[in-house]
Amino acid sequence: MTDSPRPHHPYDPGDTRSALPDRWRDTLLAARSGAPGPDPLPYAENLLARWDEPQRRYHTTAHLTAVLDRIDTLAGYAADAHAVRLAAWFHDAVYRPDRTENEERSAALAERALPEAGVPEAVVAEVARLVRLTVTHDPAEGDRNGEVLCDADLAVLAGGPQEYAAYAAQVREEYGFVPDEAFRAGRAAVLRQLLALPRLFRTPHGAAEWEARARHNLATELELLGPPEPG
Repeated sequence: MTDSPRPHHPYDPGDTRSALPDRWRDTLLAARSGAPGPDPLPYAENLLARWDEPQRRYHTTAHLTAVLDRIDTLAGYAADAHAVRLAAWFHDAVYRPDRTENEERSAALAERALPEAGVPEAVVAEVARLVRLTVTHDPAEGDRNGEVLCDADLAVLAGGPQEYAAYAAQVREEYGFVPDEAFRAGRAAVLRQLLALPRLFRTPHGAAEWEARARHNLATELELLGPPEPG
């Protein structure tokens, strides 16, 4: 089955969830390449229940929808857009802001669920690899699937002023248990790590459309966080 991405539609925050089961079904059936398998819907329900967990403020179904929409925009650059879409579904499926192994646990979930759902072994391995890649967002040169997933995940950094401010506020809410000083230090370290990457975006579209604005947003947020504490 060939990839035929749906047309890209502007992100509508009022309708982030209703289309997701159908999008999951389409992606899973395409990844099976015609092979038989169980009903896709229970897998969608399980994943969406995870994305709806109460500790989430940014890593929600709205984020999942936005990443899937951006993958649709970038699908022509991917070697296997179906695998990239599956990786998007799993990349934050396990998310606890007080833990550091979320990506590994999300990849392990994909490795358990996808074979049962009828996905071929090679595709499962690629999905798990892509999920683990979101730890660094630094795909190797020529990793077309990794470039598409990472660009789609990071595209929020290139939002307009209000969109970026909302994103930053949601991240702060997720880490509400962290005192302000510790949060500022940790967040500043993340921002510096991103700014130190030679390129935030690897696809031609991402480089042309998102790179400059994302760097401006990151630098502005870093400045607003204030200078690092002495010592």
